[in-house]
Amino acid sequence: MKKFLLAVASLVLGTASVQAADLAAHYTKAPVMAPAYNWTGFYVGGNVGGQWGSANPSTSTVYDPAGYFFTTSVPAVNAVGAQHVNSSSVTGGFTAGYNWQVNNAVFGLEGDINYFGFKGSATGSALYPCCAPFAFTVNSSVSADWLATIRGRLGFLAAPSWLIYATGGAAIAEVKGNFNFTDTFGATESAAIRDTRVGWTAGVGGEYAVGNGWSLKAEYLYVDLGRATTTSTNLANFGLTFPGNVYTHSVDIKSNIVRVGLNYKFGGPVVARY
Repeated sequence: MKKFLLAVASLVLGTASVQAADLAAHYTKAPVMAPAYNWTGFYVGGNVGGQWGSANPSTSTVYDPAGYFFTTSVPAVNAVGAQHVNSSSVTGGFTAGYNWQVNNAVFGLEGDINYFGFKGSATGSALYPCCAPFAFTVNSSVSADWLATIRGRLGFLAAPSWLIYATGGAAIAEVKGNFNFTDTFGATESAAIRDTRVGWTAGVGGEYAVGNGWSLKAEYLYVDLGRATTTSTNLANFGLTFPGNVYTHSVDIKSNIVRVGLNYKFGGPVVARY
């Protein structure tokens, strides 16, 4: 009996030792920490896209009893002088900015300078109500070669590498306009606008961090440069000038811009995540 009990005890203790060894041999390693992209830092980049815009150049004059026009001529000139221009072109340029990330929110300040390529012209003619078949013509042309913006950005992270944002601020461009009035009597008048305009812009965008500081973005901006105005008193015909017929010329530019870009961020902290 004693030998049987000793054999049973040895079997139980041996089984327990094997189970303990198995338990000691199996363990789970802690998960490896992976770096999460952090948006804080200074960045530079480039962009390319297209703009689709419009302008409303305007030419108008006033009646002067001692002037050139009959009373019925002035409303006719002003109606033809209310013109419209459409423009579309490729845009592209350079961007620089700085982001601050706070949890899932990203705040930023961004500036860019771009080729704008806005250009268009319009022509209108009509008969003088008083004096058909004599007629007059109004020509307008509008352009803006470059566009710069200074904007704030406010976004949130849809994922650690996905930034969705709204943006808005100042839009700056040199707006140029040329205007010319002629008629079949031989009258001429002309004026030009060259004005660095400060308007506004607003839009939305998305940016994706692809790693090693690089990110891709797509963005829409609406731009309104306001209205620039000038006057002239150089209407002339028959060897005479008619300063009482003051001309007012003005132009506004509005545009929709869609573009994609590539940015590179310098340095910035990396936060560990599991």
